[in-house]
Amino acid sequence: MNSRPAFLHRSTARLLGAVFATLAIVATLSACTSGPAYRPPSAASPATFKEAPAADSTWFPAAPADTLDRGPWWELFGDPALSALAGQVEVSNQNVAAAVAAYAQAQALVREQRAALFPSLALDAGATRSGGAGSPGNATHLQLGLGASWEPDIWGKLRLGVTSAQAGAEASAANLAAARLSAQAALATDYFALREADNEIALLTRAVSAYQRALRITQNQYDAGIAQRTDVLEARTQLETTRANLVAMVGQRALLEHAIALLVGKAPAEFSVPVEAWNASVPAVPLVVPSELLQRRPDIAAAERAVAAANAQIGIQRTAYFPSLGLSATYGGAASNLPALFLASNNLWSLGLSAAQTLFDAGAIAARVEGAQAARDAAVANYRQAVLSGFQDVEDRLATIRSLAEQEDRRRAASADADRSEQLTLNQYLQGLVPYTSVVTAQVTALGARQTLSQLMSSRQAAAIGLIRALGGGWRASRRDEAAAAR
Repeated sequence: MNSRPAFLHRSTARLLGAVFATLAIVATLSACTSGPAYRPPSAASPATFKEAPAADSTWFPAAPADTLDRGPWWELFGDPALSALAGQVEVSNQNVAAAVAAYAQAQALVREQRAALFPSLALDAGATRSGGAGSPGNATHLQLGLGASWEPDIWGKLRLGVTSAQAGAEASAANLAAARLSAQAALATDYFALREADNEIALLTRAVSAYQRALRITQNQYDAGIAQRTDVLEARTQLETTRANLVAMVGQRALLEHAIALLVGKAPAEFSVPVEAWNASVPAVPLVVPSELLQRRPDIAAAERAVAAANAQIGIQRTAYFPSLGLSATYGGAASNLPALFLASNNLWSLGLSAAQTLFDAGAIAARVEGAQAARDAAVANYRQAVLSGFQDVEDRLATIRSLAEQEDRRRAASADADRSEQLTLNQYLQGLVPYTSVVTAQVTALGARQTLSQLMSSRQAAAIGLIRALGGGWRASRRDEAAAAR
């Protein structure tokens, strides 16, 4: 009578022993991983930029520093209105909001991958009632069960999945920083373009007033028989042309205002930028910009994280070479009524251990591993290309800044000379020394010189913004950078 229970106890003991032995093996092998150790890719990096003092190029391991504090870089321009608008970009710009949501999604994926490291529990319950014409009575069946399953991460597949997802989340964070920086740079560029438009509107308005006076003088001289009819027509043509240019510039300002409204997340009808004095100052650029600041660029940081994610995928594919193990356990009961459902005599339990190994797949696993390795090589190439593109971007900005700075003094002198020439030519015309065509030519030259100088000053600000963006959000070193430099 007792042989069957004893047999069951012995079977259970053997099964439990096998489970515990498996757990011991898992504990021993849990440190194993099939993934290659990640080494950040190297990239060509000069000690200084060519457009700053030149230096030899070397190769050094990537160490993204895109999370270092650079502060609100727009404050370098000393414009309170710009600072107020820049603060709205992070909270209202919809492209930034989309990047924030993408980062939250990436973080959720990390948590999902991490959850796979732990056992899962499931509770199921059911109740059925059956009967029929041929049945002596209705029958009730109640069922309650608790199940658990766990796939031990012997070969590191799940941990590599977490590593890959974490790298993806960090790349998403870099993309968020890139979206924020791009929106802020676009805002600053459009803002100063709008201020330059205000300046040109003021220049054209003054020119219209001056040309109106010139037309009255010419008309008076024509009425007195001193000037010719063509002089009046030329003066009127000059006036109307300048008025048309003024209308066009007002329209250009409206477009820039609409663009700024979009960047701060508002409808153009609900947004306006009042006309204010233009602060045309440009932040001073250090003589030598350390190339390490390129590591702050979000796009380079994202590219490096993509390499880390691709490297983890190699290990994930390699785990298919090894057997997979699974542990399962269930406990529950079945009865015809609720009190009986919890009686020990109606309880059922089971423990399970499963193993699976692929014996032949015609090279499918090897192909997936090779594909993952090729994907990592592509990610490394993309990273190095991002670094090279970053250096080109900075070099271009530095060259542009230097060229514009050298032009400003000459443009300013040319504008002053053109103003004097305009006034002298008008005086000569009033004295009958030159024809009115000379006055028109001098006026066109002087106004063009003023507008060119205004556009140059705006270009200098845009170039400074471009350099800030190329350096990943500023060239100001953090305290950690300064401490490292001091050592």
